[in-house]
Amino acid sequence: MNIPLIPIEEFFRKPEKSSFSISPDGKQLAWLAPWQSRLNIHVQTIGQSEVVRVTQVEDRDIAGFFWKGEDTLIFSRDKGGDENFHLFKVDRTGKEVKELTPFAEVRVEVIDDLEEIDNQMLVAMNKRDASVFDVYRLYIDSGKLELIAENPGNITYWLTDHQGKLRVAGSSDGLKSTLLYRQTEQDEFKAILETDFRSEFSPRSFTFDNQNLLALSNLGRDKKALVEFDPQTIQEVKILAQQEQSDISGVLLSKYREVIEGAVFVTDKVRFSFFDSERLKIQQFLESQFPDYEVFITDSSKDESRVLVKITSDRCSGTQYLYDKTSGQLSKLADFTPWLNSEHMASMQPIQYQSRDGRTIHGYLTLPVGVDPKLLPIVVNPHGGPWARDLWGYNPSVQFLANRGYGVLQMNFRGSLTYGRDFWEAGFKQWGRGTMQHDITDGVQWLIQEGIADPQRIAIYGGSYGGYATLAGLAFTPDLYTAGISYVGPSNLFTLFTSIPPYWEPIRQVMYEQIGNPDTEKDFVESISPFFFADAIKVPLLVVQGANDPRVKKAESDQIVQALRQRHIAVPYMVKDNEGHGFRNQENQFDFYRVMEAFLSQHLHGRSSTDISILKPLEQEN
Repeated sequence: MNIPLIPIEEFFRKPEKSSFSISPDGKQLAWLAPWQSRLNIHVQTIGQSEVVRVTQVEDRDIAGFFWKGEDTLIFSRDKGGDENFHLFKVDRTGKEVKELTPFAEVRVEVIDDLEEIDNQMLVAMNKRDASVFDVYRLYIDSGKLELIAENPGNITYWLTDHQGKLRVAGSSDGLKSTLLYRQTEQDEFKAILETDFRSEFSPRSFTFDNQNLLALSNLGRDKKALVEFDPQTIQEVKILAQQEQSDISGVLLSKYREVIEGAVFVTDKVRFSFFDSERLKIQQFLESQFPDYEVFITDSSKDESRVLVKITSDRCSGTQYLYDKTSGQLSKLADFTPWLNSEHMASMQPIQYQSRDGRTIHGYLTLPVGVDPKLLPIVVNPHGGPWARDLWGYNPSVQFLANRGYGVLQMNFRGSLTYGRDFWEAGFKQWGRGTMQHDITDGVQWLIQEGIADPQRIAIYGGSYGGYATLAGLAFTPDLYTAGISYVGPSNLFTLFTSIPPYWEPIRQVMYEQIGNPDTEKDFVESISPFFFADAIKVPLLVVQGANDPRVKKAESDQIVQALRQRHIAVPYMVKDNEGHGFRNQENQFDFYRVMEAFLSQHLHGRSSTDISILKPLEQEN
């Protein structure tokens, strides 16, 4: 098959429609769609043709939104990627927009939208102290804030019951985590369960009688299970779901029917374990309609008679449907990116290989369409986090690279989530020169041994921790890669630790245990910081950074670029002044991927629509 060279803009332009939500009464739809190249909220009455754009932001996408009653929507946005998200409200007609949390350098998080109380929400803000989040009752009409729980300095999360009462909190005192509970809001919080940070007990919800907790727990086991827990007796009542090969990662609830429907877990793909026959039948019907797709119910009306269904796959970014349970009608609402032909997209294949010490490493391999999979140029793409994981599904950057003729290898190296506690702990203090990086290296060697990779044309590219792994790969295995691309990646762990956001302070000691302590393990931390070994880097490097990044400061990229340029190595360096930890504005994404395309074409000789001369100005700027 002769696959056309698809324009960069078609991969990375904003979706035509996305992030659909249905109003509580089931009569209105809202979604995000581009206006002035920014994602704004649009509203439509179901069954009518008129669409109303209710917001008009021009500088940055709306990050997220939800219905608050039948006539109001709440949305959030930050400024230039600083991640200090503020809340706004807007009438569904678009006539009234009001900022609810107009506080500079303050981040707001929604604790409970209090769907049964029209004019109130519970939010957490670091307004009083930048390092901790207090809980406030927010009165939506007036914007009034009422402090209802002051953080003593170590609370890392809060949880309400089904009546919106704040009854659970979690604290971290360095390496110890404590579950705090109270029977009523008039009671004091009491510590009821203490765990080492390596163990997890994560409450997700109360049972519908508001007595017990539904939690994800690996206490006494390797894989996280969904358990019911009695906070009065401090005992597990029952195990609701567990899997032998992977963690349980979520719980499905029917608020209207007050039923625990099932659990979510991930193997090669997202899977469900249903306890409720009604929910199981709905899933079976939907999957029968879309047999080659992952099928998710993403939202519902309050009475759950109308639900929103999203289908997606490795070759399809997504299609949204409305399913009316009463009539049985399934109506298509929108394709997210209708301009992309799925036949031109590449298949993402789950793979596994053995690490040098005998662990099985799972991942995904995406090969260009219509090309013999032998001696291909390869882009190795380790994920960020690193305490996260890659998933099967549509990924625009992976599809873009495959369209340019590159095979793309993604791996869930040790330390990645959902594989259990042992696999996660195996990544502790294994950055850079340790087994986390070895797992990446071993994946490259596997591709070479299989004859898929051309050993002279292998690049490594990643964002955040993946950017760090890129720098580590170039510095510590300098003969393995032909080129590297670090996207908002830290280079010096000493400066990374001194510049973390203030609200990360409660987990600083945990990070030291997971990565290394710069105070007591100075030599070790230096040994795994690529900046100090920049003189070992000998292949071309592209560095990309957002100036407002609150997690990985611009200085992290500045340091490595300066160190290489002092050795007269040309390092294209792209900085965007209105971006943070990753680029959101589509014009910046276009610029980034044009430069990536030219850079990889120059060094790996893949297909390209961009001249390599675009790199020259970036070799001396910033």
